[in-house]
Amino acid sequence: MQPTAATHFNRLPAYDDAGNFIVRRDRLGSTYIPVDSWMYPALLRLYSMGYIDNAVLSLRPWTRRSVLHMLDRSQSDILFDNHDEAVEILDKLYSALRDEPSAEGEHRGLVYGADSAYVGVRAVHGTVLRDSWHLGQSFNNDYGRPYSNGFNTYDGASGLTEWGPLSLYVRGEFQHAPAYQGYSLPLAQQISLIDGINYNGPNNMFGGLNYPQDTVPEGTLPAQNNFRLLEANVAVHAVGHEISFGKSDAWMGPGMGSMAWSNNAENMYAFRINRVEPLHIPYVSRVLGNIRYDFFVGSLQGHTYPRGDYAHAEQISFTPWRDFQVGLSRTIVWGGEDHQPITLHTFLKGFFEASNVSNSVKYSRDDPGARFSSVNFAWRLPWLRQRVTLYTDSTTHDDPTPLAAPRRAGWRPGVYIAQLPHLPKLDLRVEATYTDYVTSRSTAGQGNYIEAVQRQAYTNKGFIMGDWIGREAKGGQAWLTWHLSGNEWITLQYLRKKNAKDFIAGGTTQNIFRVDLVKRLRRDVELNAYFQSESWKAPIWKTGQQGSTTGAFQVTWFPKLKNRD
Repeated sequence: MQPTAATHFNRLPAYDDAGNFIVRRDRLGSTYIPVDSWMYPALLRLYSMGYIDNAVLSLRPWTRRSVLHMLDRSQSDILFDNHDEAVEILDKLYSALRDEPSAEGEHRGLVYGADSAYVGVRAVHGTVLRDSWHLGQSFNNDYGRPYSNGFNTYDGASGLTEWGPLSLYVRGEFQHAPAYQGYSLPLAQQISLIDGINYNGPNNMFGGLNYPQDTVPEGTLPAQNNFRLLEANVAVHAVGHEISFGKSDAWMGPGMGSMAWSNNAENMYAFRINRVEPLHIPYVSRVLGNIRYDFFVGSLQGHTYPRGDYAHAEQISFTPWRDFQVGLSRTIVWGGEDHQPITLHTFLKGFFEASNVSNSVKYSRDDPGARFSSVNFAWRLPWLRQRVTLYTDSTTHDDPTPLAAPRRAGWRPGVYIAQLPHLPKLDLRVEATYTDYVTSRSTAGQGNYIEAVQRQAYTNKGFIMGDWIGREAKGGQAWLTWHLSGNEWITLQYLRKKNAKDFIAGGTTQNIFRVDLVKRLRRDVELNAYFQSESWKAPIWKTGQQGSTTGAFQVTWFPKLKNRD
C-alpha cells in the first residue's frame, strides 16, 4: 500500500531512533534520479520546510531508494505537523516511487521497464550565444545539448532495471539543431590566443593539431542530427554504496548552479563509488555528524591542448547538526597526449599531492594535474528553519581550499525562502555568482576554470563542467515560483551575466527573462514549457544589441514500471 496525505503507515525505516542509517536493512540496488527531474525542486523545497534532514544538497543525484528513505524518516513529522504543502509534496513523491518497497523484509523482485519517454521542441528566433568558455551561452545546465537559431528537437526515453543489489539505467535521445553561424577565423584566432592555444585554421603550420576546437565555435557549424546517450550506467549496491560504471549525472553544489560540477556539459563515462546513504561513525559522528562522499574518474572529450586527458572528482560532506551541512570537494584533470600517460602512478600522484610544484615538474610526466577545490555549505536558519535556507558554493584553482585564499576564489552565495509570509504557495530563490575576483590573478581569463598545461581543463565537449557563469565573470539569478500542486508550478526567472573587459575585449553583457510552466496533463504525463527573452552585447563578435526569443515545450510520459517476483 502507498502512503497518502490522510493515512499514516507504520513502516520499518532504514534508520534507527537516533537517525543513523542501518546498512543491513537495505541491500537493494537503485538507479539515480536524473538531476533535471521535477523531483529535485520538490525535494529541495521539502528540505527547506524543515524535513528530510539526511538530504545532502551538494551531492546529487540521489537514488530512488535513498529518496524513499528520506521520505520514510520524515513522513510522521510531516503528517503530525499537518503541513499542507509538505503533505502534498510527500504524496507526489511517494507516487513517483510507488514501485520501490522501503520496509525491511519486503520483497521487491525484478523491477524493470520504461521510466520515461518524451518529445521536446525548442524554437529560437534571433542569434544565440553558444560559447560557455568565453562569451556565454543562451541555455545552461542542459547536458551540453546542441542548439541553434531555428527549430530544435530533443526526443528521448529512459529505462531501468533493478534486481537485488544490481541496477541498470539508460537514457538516450535524438537531437536536432540547425546549422550555426559562428565566429570568423580572425575572431576564432583572437579568442583562442586568450587561452594560449595556437589556432590558424586547418592548414596551419602546426598541421591543424588544434583545429577545430570544441570551445571555439568557428565558421559555419553543421546541423546536428545525433543520437546521444545522456546517461547509461550499470551499478551494484554494496554496504550503503552504489558502485557504477558508465554515464551518470553529477552535481556538487547546494544551489541551482554548481561551481564544482554540474550538468552544464555532457556527462563523461566514469567509474564511480558513491556513498548514497548517510554514514554514521561512532565517536566521529558526535562531532561531524553523518557523512556522505562521492568519487568518480573518467575521460574528457573535445580537448586539443592536450588531447586524451582524464578527470577525477571527489567530495565529502558532513552534517554536524540537522540544520547545517558542509562539503569539501576537489577536481583534478591530468594526463594527455605528449604530456603524461594515464596510469595508476600518475593518478595517485595527483590524488595525494597537495602542494604547489615547480614549472619543471608541471611540464613533466610527474605533473599532479590541474587541481580545483571547492567548499560549500547549507544552513536552515535558526527560528526560520521551516522557511529559509542560506547556502554558499565556491571554487578555487591551485589553492588548497577557497577558504585558504578567499580573494582568489569564485563564490556563489544564495538564499531560498520556501514559503513567503502569508503566501504559502509562493517561494523565492536568489543566487549571486562571480569568478571575476579582485586580485591580479583574475585577468585575461587566467583565474578559475583554466590551467597552464590543461588549457581546456574544465570543459567536456566544449561546455563548462562547473558553473555556467564561466571565466572572469559576475552575475546572478532569481526565481519566483507559484506552486500549483506538489509537482506543478509556474516560475519567473531572471539571469544576468557580465564578462570582464580584460578577458573579452569590450566585455559582454547578457540578460535573460524566462517564464516556466510545469503542469500535469494527466497523472503520468507532464508538460514542461517555457518562454525566454534574451538580450546580449558582445562587441568582440557583433556590434550593437543582440538577442533571441525562445518558445519551448517538452511532454513527458512516466509509464508504470513492471515488477516480477
